[in-house]
Amino acid sequence: MDIGTSSSKGVLVAPDGAVVATAVREHRTATPHPGWFEHDALAVWWADFAAIVAELARPDLASSIAAVGVSGIGPCLLPCTDDGTPLRPAILYGVDTRATAEIAAQTERFGAEAILDRCGSPLTSQAVGPKLEWLRANEPEVWARTRRMFMAHSWLVHRLTGAYVLDHHAASQCTPMYDTRAREWITDWEIAPGLELPSLLWSGEVAGTVTASAAAATGLPAGIPVVAGTIDAWAEALSAGVRSPGDVMLMYGTTMFLVEVLAERAVSPRLWGTVGVSPGTYNLAAGMATSGAITGWLRDLTGASFEALTAAAAQVGRGAEGLLMLPYFAGERTPLFDPKARGTIVGLTLRHGPGHLYRAALEATAFGVRHNLSAMRAAGGAGSRLVAVGGGTRGGLWTKIVSDVLQQEQFLPAQTVGAAYGDAMLAAGGVGSPVDGWNPVTSVVSPDPAAAEEYGRLYELYLDLYRSTAHIAHALD
Repeated sequence: MDIGTSSSKGVLVAPDGAVVATAVREHRTATPHPGWFEHDALAVWWADFAAIVAELARPDLASSIAAVGVSGIGPCLLPCTDDGTPLRPAILYGVDTRATAEIAAQTERFGAEAILDRCGSPLTSQAVGPKLEWLRANEPEVWARTRRMFMAHSWLVHRLTGAYVLDHHAASQCTPMYDTRAREWITDWEIAPGLELPSLLWSGEVAGTVTASAAAATGLPAGIPVVAGTIDAWAEALSAGVRSPGDVMLMYGTTMFLVEVLAERAVSPRLWGTVGVSPGTYNLAAGMATSGAITGWLRDLTGASFEALTAAAAQVGRGAEGLLMLPYFAGERTPLFDPKARGTIVGLTLRHGPGHLYRAALEATAFGVRHNLSAMRAAGGAGSRLVAVGGGTRGGLWTKIVSDVLQQEQFLPAQTVGAAYGDAMLAAGGVGSPVDGWNPVTSVVSPDPAAAEEYGRLYELYLDLYRSTAHIAHALD
């Protein structure tokens, strides 16, 4: 089961990796104030989980279920009492920017270099520590009752088993609370006095078994193992076979997200450095603020379908006949960490139409991927094998443009179920069932060498365009 930002997905998988059944539930994300993004844990996380299990665990299948794996959006913060009762809606991951003042205060208190060296990532809106401090300062009545903190997947594990645990990977995104070198909670930096921190497990370790009460509430068999799980993007990387050093997942969705597996720890002020899902591994991660969101914006703006826009863009040559776009329509995360960055389109003339704009948007996201991969390689990554996943891989044009811009192959796996499939892999591994060969590569997107020179020139212009216009975007905020 995976709890996403706008929907949750469950999948029932056979021991050989075959998908038996899937189910999806859509839900809303609350935005009670500008920059706030929240989920009601009971009305969203638990309601989705219970409804999807009820659909998947039919009477003829329930008795065959051997283990459960979960993932979810993160890092997020759900403050709870000591019995796991939510005290307020969960504060979501990096899209929630309420803790800006606390980020600055903690960076000053502990030191930017010390935080990066110890925790692997700079303090940004992605971090949990500043959001805990925001809670202390702004909702003291909630804080006074808070004893435990959860993310989406760890709270589901608690509801199912009673265990209070968090996987090492998710903990490593609780900056500045986890030491990625020692792989343990930091105790000498006071962030949340009085808060009981969860026990640490690896994502595929069994956290506990389904209790009788959870079985009655869900229809799952009592006594079956539940693994610790992890954050959704990392479960999706696992689902696509991104497990070996040098492997990189490119997740094409509303945003673009990249995860690289490393054998050795690496840090960069322009990226997120974490421990991996598996013992002995580390990750560098990067994320653009928008990618597919721009194509959706263009669809709504023009009234044309994705199919029509893709067909029109395919008729336009490289460079969109003189258009260059910056894809910063919601600021930018890595490698800029600039929430005031703005979308920019340069070169417009009366001859340009929807197909040109759509082509420019796809090329802009491809340049953003190249920018992030460059930062990952500068930090010590190899980026030797790219695996593409997500809805944006369908249709072919977007992935082809990305490969042409990168001058690198992308491998597309058979299963595109996503993070929930990775959860099933973790569950299978947790009970000793092998997952090798579960999701083989079925197609490869190869670059056109003839595109290298043109896209190399445009990429340098892309970098220069941000440098030249950032001050204007900031002044318009």
